[in-house]
Amino acid sequence: MSGLPYYIVSCLHSGKLAMLAILVSGGIVLQILACALYNNWWPMLSVTMYVILPMPLRFFAGADTSSLYSESRSGWIDAMKFLTGTSAVGSIAIPAILKHASVITWGALAMVLSSYIVFLMALLCYLAMNQDHGYSSVF
Repeated sequence: MSGLPYYIVSCLHSGKLAMLAILVSGGIVLQILACALYNNWWPMLSVTMYVILPMPLRFFAGADTSSLYSESRSGWIDAMKFLTGTSAVGSIAIPAILKHASVITWGALAMVLSSYIVFLMALLCYLAMNQDHGYSSVF
């Protein structure tokens, strides 16, 4: 992208940010609809896992997300991967357990899981944007 004019690069980065905002907004809407449409607010319990999910990455890796994709010899990086994986599994397990206990309906389960998929896509887009080294140089 170094050969493109500044205004085109800026426009492309703004589009990436807009797509990220749309994905996060869509995930929030799906999560709230899963609760509001079925008049049951128990599916909101999975939001705690959405909040906990990025915390190990921020605490142990900081701004360097390349350690997610490589094999490390550090115990802290392995702990980060374990805690992140545990949170990701918990994001799926909480609604599944609520459905198994007949606390929520199939529709609410489908909406909560689709909300998780949308949030996961937003997280992957965010990580891909951070890997792009030219992104921080625009501002």
